[in-house]
Amino acid sequence: MIGPKTEELLGRARGPMGPQIELDFGVEEGPLAELAALLTRMNGFFLFNAGVQVFRAGDDGLGPDLIAWNDADTWKYTYEGLADDYFCFGQDLFGVQFAIRDGEEVVTLNPETARTTSLGDSLESWAEWLLADPDVHGAAGFALNYQRENGALEPDQRLIPLQFFVGGGAYDADNLVVRDAATAMRIRGPIAQQVHDLPDGARIRFSTS
Repeated sequence: MIGPKTEELLGRARGPMGPQIELDFGVEEGPLAELAALLTRMNGFFLFNAGVQVFRAGDDGLGPDLIAWNDADTWKYTYEGLADDYFCFGQDLFGVQFAIRDGEEVVTLNPETARTTSLGDSLESWAEWLLADPDVHGAAGFALNYQRENGALEPDQRLIPLQFFVGGGAYDADNLVVRDAATAMRIRGPIAQQVHDLPDGARIRFSTS
């Protein structure tokens, strides 16, 4: 159930973030079954200098709980349907969500646009993608440098840009602030509604009203 690349991730992980759990999503194969096996092995963890976070499951522990994170009232309601088909199991330093779409496809979900990139049909494909370039896909180098200068983030915190990346904001410490992870997602939901269907290169004028 757990492939060699996923095993390699576990070997690099810092965790668990919650007590041991036997997790079962009621399916025998596919990415949800793989996620259940993964969290049964290690219930939540960080990778790449905390550039990647995989959520724990259960009431006790550090960082977001997997089920609570996917509850509509936590942050998805601000996306007005754009995030409903995605079961998010982790995120990177900037709040890009790692998610399973319709129980079948593993994707990244951009929090500012709600647009997705397909990574494959298994967690093994997600692990292979992360390991192919931890600095780009897992924010490893940036996370290390940022926290050396500013201190470690709490397990419930992520970074959010003052000027949104989709509006030309830089991936630079001067453009980033620490926020509660769920709050950061709620801030970006209305932005995603405005830009989700715009063509590339379109002029953007944000409204928060």
